[in-house]
Amino acid sequence: MLKVGTRMAYGVGGGVFAIKEAAYAIFILLFYTQVLGLSGSVTGVIIALSLVWDGISDPLVGSWSDKLRSRYGRRHPFMVYSTLPLAIGFIGLFSPPVIVVESANLLAGWLLFWSLWVRTFITTFSIPHLALSAELSSDYHERSQLLGMRLGFMFLVTLFLPAAGLVFVFSTEQGIDGRFVAANYPWYGLMSAGLAIVLATMTVLGTREQTSKPQFDGEDYRLPGFRHFVEDVVRTFRNRAFRTMINYDIASAVSWGGSSALNVLVGTYVFEFDPERMAIVLALPSLVAVLLVWVTLKPLTRRWQKPQLLRLCIWGMLLNSMWLLPLKLAGLLPDNDSPLVLWLNLLNLTIFMFFFLLRVTNAMSIVADITDQHELEEGGRREGGFFAVTTFISKMASLVGPLYGGIVLDVIGLNQKALPGQVAQPVLEGLMYGSLLITVPTLFIALYFAYRIDFNKEQVDAIQLHLRERKSVGA
Repeated sequence: MLKVGTRMAYGVGGGVFAIKEAAYAIFILLFYTQVLGLSGSVTGVIIALSLVWDGISDPLVGSWSDKLRSRYGRRHPFMVYSTLPLAIGFIGLFSPPVIVVESANLLAGWLLFWSLWVRTFITTFSIPHLALSAELSSDYHERSQLLGMRLGFMFLVTLFLPAAGLVFVFSTEQGIDGRFVAANYPWYGLMSAGLAIVLATMTVLGTREQTSKPQFDGEDYRLPGFRHFVEDVVRTFRNRAFRTMINYDIASAVSWGGSSALNVLVGTYVFEFDPERMAIVLALPSLVAVLLVWVTLKPLTRRWQKPQLLRLCIWGMLLNSMWLLPLKLAGLLPDNDSPLVLWLNLLNLTIFMFFFLLRVTNAMSIVADITDQHELEEGGRREGGFFAVTTFISKMASLVGPLYGGIVLDVIGLNQKALPGQVAQPVLEGLMYGSLLITVPTLFIALYFAYRIDFNKEQVDAIQLHLRERKSVGA
């Protein structure tokens, strides 16, 4: 069993990935469209285009880290050398100079360049970090706890970082909403950069003893050849359980990406939350949900198998999506100045976060178990390859979020620099319908594939027993 300190140090690394998620889910669409004036559709297309690079970099880095031979292990060199460039990327993303802002073409190019930069170094950090989870533990239940720690820190940072930004960087001053002041955003980029350095350093130092040392003489840092890279990717898709997980991930990622792209706009314009109340809505549900998951994860995973928990979580998210916005559309909620509106939003987001965290934790834990099955059937450890493919598929599916969100803004006619309380009712209704139309159908599709996942503890225990027997014979 791993020490609590080791699990926490590993979990902190999830916060590095979360800094990027917070930037794109909360601020990028608002900053580049409503503040700087870039078209919503153009912004969405640029963010989607940057994800095409992930299609190459994710599996490439996964395969490379699987093959790396180093005195520092397979994963840690990537994590160390990614930290400083990633921090620089966050500063650049939120600091376009005046000459760039004055030209729509230059601004679009600036967003594309820094999106590619940030995504490259997020990949070289997060893929090896995620693959490290399967090396840290082979225990069926401990893997879920380890990944639950990672997901917990990831969501804490995803929501507490923007919440801190809303309070300390984007606060309302002299009646001016700080979210619509361009000069505030470089400070948020600097805050993101500093936090990335701190969290990356903590997770590297805290897990430095858990390195997968080469079992043969010599070191090898070379990039794998194209043929070897393609073969690695093809091998991952031979696994039937993994293919089912991929289909499930696509549907769930589309649901998450689409709704998250519009959530902040819904809170800002539909419920008219000021920066301080928005900070509460973002931070408090996340904190409560993470604590609930950490407390309940162990008993839940011992009561139900991982696939069963997946299905329960999707049902919970699906039912939770069908009450708050429909009630608002039907005119059954009180006016926005009522304290009840804030509490209902807090309840809705807390329920969502709880089920979402449980869902992702169990999904990633199942992928870690599948890597054992792959080793038994194909030979060789390929944690990086499996997690890279999973991460890439989720990213490609989630690109629907910014693309869909940008199109929705253009279709409903939410004008640049529109202020809360000054938006026409049909536009507000369009925002709400836009959120529901991307969330509910995709959750039903995810539920369909979740019922086709059957990879239980007995199977995993049998696979690991065969692996131990094989290694003992070969020793």
